[in-house]
Amino acid sequence: MAVSKLALAATSGKNCKVLLGLRLLAFSATLSAAIVMGLNKETKTFVVGQVGNTPIKATFTAKFDHTPAFVFFVVANAMVSFHNLLMIGLQIFGGEIEFTGFRLLSVAILDMLNVTLISAAANAAAFMAEVGKNGNKHARWEKICDRFATYCDHGAGALIAAFAGVILMLIISAVSISRLVQPNKYCSTTASPSVVP
Repeated sequence: MAVSKLALAATSGKNCKVLLGLRLLAFSATLSAAIVMGLNKETKTFVVGQVGNTPIKATFTAKFDHTPAFVFFVVANAMVSFHNLLMIGLQIFGGEIEFTGFRLLSVAILDMLNVTLISAAANAAAFMAEVGKNGNKHARWEKICDRFATYCDHGAGALIAAFAGVILMLIISAVSISRLVQPNKYCSTTASPSVVP
């Protein structure tokens, strides 16, 4: 009987580390996506006309906050990063907190909500990135990536990080849901004291 409890404790420790690692990766991906997109800005000067031999120049700036989808993207990634940071903190420093019952259900629901939030934000930003890259001839929206290449490259990097965060959050959500079925198998803080017969 003591051997089975010891095996359960070892399994719990391993799965707890895997979940912690997944949360750290998801935190890094979503935070980097929010920072890269939040700092995404490029200013360029273009010739817009000519009077005689004198060119008329205008300076234009492409910023993330000019597009509501990119603002939503930054806010959503920041919120998911905060959620993961909170869960990491609870897992590392909350040794006395027992994750069973309602607490497990709350974590699973919050993880599913965060998957939905970051997925919606990443897809909205991807749609706007497509319009920026290729334009839309039917709506007569011009593409901008041929003029603001650095802005578009940084946005693409943020999108890659966000979609990596989506995949990681899907895995974390699946683990959270599986913890509801077998609560003592994953990250149980009560498994360690019960090893002693």
